[in-house]
Amino acid sequence: MTDHHPVHRNSIHRRITSTLKLILAVSLVLALWGQQWLNALAVAAILGVTFLPVILGNRFKVHIPSEFEALAVIFIVASLFLGEVHAYYTRFWWWDAVLHTMSGFLLGILGFLLVYVLNEKDNIEFHMKPGFVALFAFMFALGIGALWEIFEFTMDSLFGMNMQKSGLQDTMWDLIVDAIGAGTIAILGYGWLKRKNTESFLERWIQHFIETNPQMFRRQRKSSRSRSR
Repeated sequence: MTDHHPVHRNSIHRRITSTLKLILAVSLVLALWGQQWLNALAVAAILGVTFLPVILGNRFKVHIPSEFEALAVIFIVASLFLGEVHAYYTRFWWWDAVLHTMSGFLLGILGFLLVYVLNEKDNIEFHMKPGFVALFAFMFALGIGALWEIFEFTMDSLFGMNMQKSGLQDTMWDLIVDAIGAGTIAILGYGWLKRKNTESFLERWIQHFIETNPQMFRRQRKSSRSRSR
């Protein structure tokens, strides 16, 4: 029974991803039919961005697990399609906070996996303790969040846009919820590295990433062989 759970989860994630892409495709067709050229251009660009996880995975020869791809597509649709095209940022005051928390999660996972891969590379003499790995994941996510706020400020200043909405208050709340999302991932990742008995969704995702990308974790396999001898 348990062997079928990952397959079932992958099927659900792929269906979610396919459904969201289909919604974007239908919206694109409707925008073209209604001669809403600006909306059509925006939706077409967003639809193209949803294929980035697969394109980048193929480019760098990394298998992107279905749950990672589904999360990325959900975030793209929620932030660009619903947030910008359908003005959810102004219609719902909490929309921006939820998405920044989600970005903290995603960037925290990315930072955690990045330094974890470096730790396991044979050709890199580099090893960090669990606490520092968690700190790196947290600071990586928060750093990207800060760069995004600088980008918003630049676009507002140079082109008269309104990406920051309420200015300094919007920026600070965005960074705060970024930190909450990144901090959650850092704590869960630290617990996983310390081999605590509690199981989390992060542990399952990391294990899935390792299993589907064995070429990136050769040191782990070699060390396990040496211990068996």
